[in-house]
Amino acid sequence: MQRQTDRIIQKLKSKGLRVTPQRFAVYADLLARSDHPTADQILSHLNQDRPTSSQATVYNSLQALREVGLVQEILLEEGVCRYEANIEPHHHFRCQSCGAIEDIAWEQLQDLDFKELRPGLQVNHYEITVHGYCNRCHSQ
Repeated sequence: MQRQTDRIIQKLKSKGLRVTPQRFAVYADLLARSDHPTADQILSHLNQDRPTSSQATVYNSLQALREVGLVQEILLEEGVCRYEANIEPHHHFRCQSCGAIEDIAWEQLQDLDFKELRPGLQVNHYEITVHGYCNRCHSQ
């Protein structure tokens, strides 16, 4: 447990961030999750035992973490920002029934050939979101 705490503190400091209890809590929460929560879900989880964080604090912490590249904001549905600490290139799977989101390793999907796009378009980055049904929903 102490090693994980030390790693998080070192990671925050290495990016030039002051280590505040709120930033630490938000980043630690995201590192422990794979469900791609919204800011409100993070706030709810952090305040589960005893309310200590405000919505503004969580949003400010997420913004600071995103700006230094420790957290990624993902938009998989209109008007909903989700967050994750997995900053490695990857894609996403989203269940059309329950809304569950899973990471898909970058290597699992073939590279696309962007030479066929309209001339003049230059692709710098892409991310694929695959929509379908997870095991739980597919078997119902």
